[in-house]
Amino acid sequence: MKIAILGGDGFCGWPTTLHLSEAGHEVHIIDNLSRRWIDTELGVQSLTPMDSIQERCRIWREVTRRTIHFHLLDLATDYERLKGWLADHQPDAIVHLAEQRAAPYSMKTDRHKVYTVRNNTGATHNLLAALVETGIDAHLVHLGTMGVYGYSSIGAPIPEGYLDVEIDTPTGKKTQEILYPTRPGSVYHMTKSLDQIMFQFYAQNDGLRITDLHQGIVWGTHTAQTQRHDQLVNRFDYDGDYGTVLNRFLIQAAIGHPLTVHGTGGQTRAFIHIRDSVRCIELALSDAPRTGDRVRIFNQMTETHRVGDLARLVAGLTGAKVANLPNPRKEAAENDLIVKNDQFLALGLEPTTLADGLLEEVVDVARRFAHRIDRSRVPAVSAWTKELGAQVERDPEGRALRSVS
Repeated sequence: MKIAILGGDGFCGWPTTLHLSEAGHEVHIIDNLSRRWIDTELGVQSLTPMDSIQERCRIWREVTRRTIHFHLLDLATDYERLKGWLADHQPDAIVHLAEQRAAPYSMKTDRHKVYTVRNNTGATHNLLAALVETGIDAHLVHLGTMGVYGYSSIGAPIPEGYLDVEIDTPTGKKTQEILYPTRPGSVYHMTKSLDQIMFQFYAQNDGLRITDLHQGIVWGTHTAQTQRHDQLVNRFDYDGDYGTVLNRFLIQAAIGHPLTVHGTGGQTRAFIHIRDSVRCIELALSDAPRTGDRVRIFNQMTETHRVGDLARLVAGLTGAKVANLPNPRKEAAENDLIVKNDQFLALGLEPTTLADGLLEEVVDVARRFAHRIDRSRVPAVSAWTKELGAQVERDPEGRALRSVS
């Protein structure tokens, strides 16, 4: 297949690109490289050193004799160029990962909220409108988030996207299938909830074939393809805005930083290893809906864990200390999370679960590149409200100079 990967330079996009290229597909990356500019804005860098996207593609061709095509394009602002690209290249499938992906970044300031909504919803709607206008029958696979469901404790398994409800009518009770009610916990999660509504409309109105993957928190760093050459290594975020919780714990342990558990640690989250993430995208591409079908929704996760339990697991593995800090997020102190993921299991996914070897692999990467870590960027300081911001712990190691007067 000819596959366009939107956001193919990112944390999930790059290993997905390599995986699909090695599988024999013609792969095109479309990216505006905004994630690299955000690094510059935040004054932080990937733990792993990353070459330019052009150099990455060159190394991949040198190693595998396969070509990855790169196109510099901003989906949210360059609608006419996007439409022209689709008309010229006629992709068979599109993997949409071109959205600002960090909840803390989306809550930093009003400017970051505005940017996240403009970028994420603009990119998604421009893509949908361009697909309709060009008449291309491409299967669209979107990487969404489990966060659209919210984190409540109703005790029932979260279904894969849809919920059967019973409604009282003048003629008696009737059943109806609806999208599972969203309860986004950040502006970022709100944009993913808005994506769902846009997908539903364009599938029913224009017959677009869409698969929406509600993904859990991604951990790990290597895939079989990124290990083929040092310069193919995936990006690895450790900072308080973009670093995911388990990866952050493993990095903190590797550099002797306390494991920062915000609040009680009773928050339950869904997780998936980066290897399974790229495999799930491949499986979704191979099982496309037909024209006229409802949006196909998968829960893309393999296991759930409480944050505090993960901290204790990493502490037991590495000897690190755990620091309980005020929570900058506006969320329940504790929640349960029961999730169905039957569809991917039925398609043949063999889940990668938390294993000592893979945890140690991440710690080894962190130790190797520890000299690139700016410890001042490790604390999570982006707060959901001004009131919570006043309680944020910005110096969990106690390194700042203290007044003695």
